[in-house]
Amino acid sequence: MDLMEIIRTRRSIRKYQDKQISKEDLEKIIKAGLSAPNAGGRQGSIIIGVNDAKLTEQIGKLNIAKFDRSALLGAYVSDEQPSIIDDPNIKSGFYGAPSVCVIFGPKNFLYSIPDAFCCAENMILMAHSLGLASCIIARAEETFDNPDGKKFLLQWDISEDYIARCFVLLGYINGSEPSSKPLHEGRFKIV
Repeated sequence: MDLMEIIRTRRSIRKYQDKQISKEDLEKIIKAGLSAPNAGGRQGSIIIGVNDAKLTEQIGKLNIAKFDRSALLGAYVSDEQPSIIDDPNIKSGFYGAPSVCVIFGPKNFLYSIPDAFCCAENMILMAHSLGLASCIIARAEETFDNPDGKKFLLQWDISEDYIARCFVLLGYINGSEPSSKPLHEGRFKIV
């Protein structure tokens, strides 16, 4: 698959099989993330790969714990791949994905968030090229902003100078690929 085909056919997946990805694939995905563009060539992002479905589920429950649906009234994502916005019965912000990568960035660095999301984009494209399903998830800061979350940061030896910025869910899709949405017109100009 060429790069444009990978970009064009990748979808955000929120239904996963109970099947773990290989550590080799996880390592390739993490290396793709670490190869992302970053402000000033700083290479400040840190990625923790969690290749344990039970641990991923624990973190996913922390991710949804403070989620406020009322702030998103009227928002809608998908019938095929419903999000926590669409279905209040979903109890994990990670949708049963067996693996997740947590992307951390320096707390007081202006480009910490864009750098993390550049990592995430590289990672989901690499995952798709390997035949894996993925989804980028936000709400990372609040996931670890509690006693249980802070325990993970201590276990993983994450400095207090770093903050979680986003997650990349990884696994195998449960069901068929969702259909593509047409691109909205009028979203670019060349001047």
